[in-house]
Parts: sequence; C-alpha cells; structure tokens
Amino acid sequence: MDVKDALDILKENGYKYTGKREDMIGFFAGENRYRSAKDLLGFMEPTYNGISYDTIYRNLHLFSELGILESTELNGEKQFRIKCDTHHHHHFICKDCGFTKEVLTCPMDDIRSELDRFIVQDHKFEIYGLCPACQ
Repeated sequence: MDVKDALDILKENGYKYTGKREDMIGFFAGENRYRSAKDLLGFMEPTYNGISYDTIYRNLHLFSELGILESTELNGEKQFRIKCDTHHHHHFICKDCGFTKEVLTCPMDDIRSELDRFIVQDHKFEIYGLCPACQ
C-alpha cells in the first residue's frame, strides 16, 4: 500500500486528511520492517514539536482498524508496518531490527484438512529470528 491509497482509505471512512497523518503513513510506507510507536514519535518530533504519545497511539490504532497498518508483538512491544496489499503471503520478522521478508508458503494448505468442519475466517503466520545483518 502506498501513502495515496492509505489517505484514500481515511477519506472513504470519513476521517480528515492532515499533514501529520500523511507523515505518519509516509514513515511506515518508507520502511520494510515493523516499527514501534517510539520510532514513529522520534520521526515526528522534529517536525511536530510537542506531539504526544497519545496522538501517536490514537492514529496507530485508527490506521490498524482501517487496515492501513498491520501489527505484531515483537520483544514484548506492539510494532506496526504498512499493510501489504499484493498477494497472499506471510512474514519472517527479524527480532532485532524488525526487518520483514515475505514468505510465500502458507501453512493453511497443510492444515485445512484438519479443520474440515470449521470455517476459517482469517489467519496470520509469522516466523521470528535474525536477519543476515543482525546475526
């Protein structure tokens, strides 16, 4: 997803476009990794002096709710990345730097037969470890 697509989603759902929101989304769009609220705050503070964690968290929650951002729990902290909108895939996530690599294999292909009387509505598969740079 790019910044324009994300801003369109905000507008379609009745939320105002602001420079802050565009910059927040741009921060995630420019990263191929999960990032924390603290990372976002550090990015935003030089431009928006006095921006609060409350503003950061409120917008992160909104972006997640609207499907603009994906979230995961990494080292005991909630982290976010721009939503992938290409094709069905899962992620390898580096536990040190949050770098994310697509994993095209889906375990649901093997598990589906074990769930023959169940309706699977969604699933998420993540693998955690260290990327080559962090090893």
